[in-house]
Amino acid sequence: MTSADHIPVLGREALNYLAPRAAGIYVDATFGGGGYSRAILDVPGTRLIAIDRDRTAIAGGSELVAHAAGRLTLVEDRFSNLAEVCAAQGVDAVDGVVMDVGVSSMQLDQAGRGFSFRLEGPLDMRMGQAGPTAADVVARASEGDLADIIYLFGEERHSRKVARAIVAARQEAPIATTRALADIVARVVRSKPGDIHPATRTFQALRIFVNEELDELKTALAAAERVLRPGGRLVVVSFHSLEDRIVKTFLVERAKTGGGSRHLPEVAQVPPSFQLLTRRPVVAGEEEVAHNPRARSAKLRAAERTAAPAHEDAEPSSWPSLADVMRGG
Repeated sequence: MTSADHIPVLGREALNYLAPRAAGIYVDATFGGGGYSRAILDVPGTRLIAIDRDRTAIAGGSELVAHAAGRLTLVEDRFSNLAEVCAAQGVDAVDGVVMDVGVSSMQLDQAGRGFSFRLEGPLDMRMGQAGPTAADVVARASEGDLADIIYLFGEERHSRKVARAIVAARQEAPIATTRALADIVARVVRSKPGDIHPATRTFQALRIFVNEELDELKTALAAAERVLRPGGRLVVVSFHSLEDRIVKTFLVERAKTGGGSRHLPEVAQVPPSFQLLTRRPVVAGEEEVAHNPRARSAKLRAAERTAAPAHEDAEPSSWPSLADVMRGG
C-alpha cells in the first residue's frame, strides 16, 4: 500500500479539527501510510514535518516527498521526540499536531513483522529497527513480569495462566514465531464462537510493551504541548482504552480552569494550556466502520493550545519498563 492509497481512520474528522491553513506549519507525528500528510499538503502553502519510527513507512513516503516539492520533511524517529525533530528543522512553534496512535494496518498485514497471530512469522513486533523483540521479552522476562505485562497492557484477566504457560513452554523450546505463541495462549485461554481470538490481548500487550507505546504517547503529548503556538491544535486518534485514557487524562488536566482548594488558598492555580474542542470522543460512523472494521474502536480527541505556559511533565509511569524487564530488574 502506498501513501496515495492510504485512507486514515476518522481522516475527515481529524482534518476538520486540525483545520490546516495556508502558510501554517504542521506535524504529522505518526506518518504511517501518509493519509493525514497528504490531506494537510492538499492545503496550498502548508509546510509539514512528518515522523515515523518505521523505516518501511519512511521509504513508502518518498513519492509524497517528491510531490510536495519541498513542503514535506519526512523524519525517521520516535514521535515522542517531535519537539527535537522540529528544532532540528529550525521550527520552534507549529500550528497543529496530528497523531494516529498504535500499530498500523500495513504493519499488521506484513507477516515478517510479527505483529499478528493471523500470519505465521517471526515473533518480532518492533515498529522500529532497534531494541528487544517480542521473542526476546518472552524468552527473558520473569513469570511475574510477564503476568504484569499481559494484564496491564492487554487487560487479559487470565494473565497469570498465560505467563505460567509461556514459562513452561520456553523451557522445552524457544518461542520464536507468532504461531507458536498463539498456540500456547490458546491452550489456556478458552473462547466461545464469535469471541476475539484467545491470543488477541496477549499480542496487544507484548506489542505495546516492546514499543513502549504508552510511555511514547505520554511523552509525545507533552512535546506537542511545548511546540504548539497559541491557537494551534492537537488532534489524537487512538484505538484502545489504554491509549484513550492517557489522551483524555492529559487533555482534561491541561484544560482545567479555576477550582483551587479553599483549604489551600496559597496554592496558585496553573492556567489551562489547552481548551477542549471535543467534550466526548468522536467515533466513526456506520459507513466508515462497514468499509474499515478497525475504525470501530477509534476515538478522536482534539484541543486548542492557549497562550499559557506548558505544564510540568506528569509523574513517571507506574508500569514495568522494557529496560528493567530485559535486565531482570
